Amino acid sequence: MTRRLISSGSPFEKQVGYSRAVVDGDWCFVAGTTGYDPVTKVMPESAAEQAKNALAVIEKALGEAGFALADVVRATYYFTDAAYWDEVGPTLGAAFGDIRPAASAIVVGLVKPEMKVEIEVTALKRG
Repeated sequence: MTRRLISSGSPFEKQVGYSRAVVDGDWCFVAGTTGYDPVTKVMPESAAEQAKNALAVIEKALGEAGFALADVVRATYYFTDAAYWDEVGPTLGAAFGDIRPAASAIVVGLVKPEMKVEIEVTALKRG
């Protein structure tokens, strides 16, 4: 199967040289996604709202690639402050509660000061 690139239209994709997602065979790798509103391109203040926006962009990219959230087998959550874990946890639980991918949460510095949360996932298409 041919490698396929999925774009979300983010200006960062062209500027930095990456794809929102890459499909390779039965795998889909979704790049780290922050919480800018997909329509307005505005970053909300709330870490939970940022996570909701990131998940919406991720879900759309997965859909364009022929995958669904249910196909996610790995998730990595990046937080700029460990305190955001408690705020974002219910949002992640609502999205992944029954899917239960292998997941890691890491406290990091992100590239823009307004970014509080970044999420990346890997999905495997079921046979």
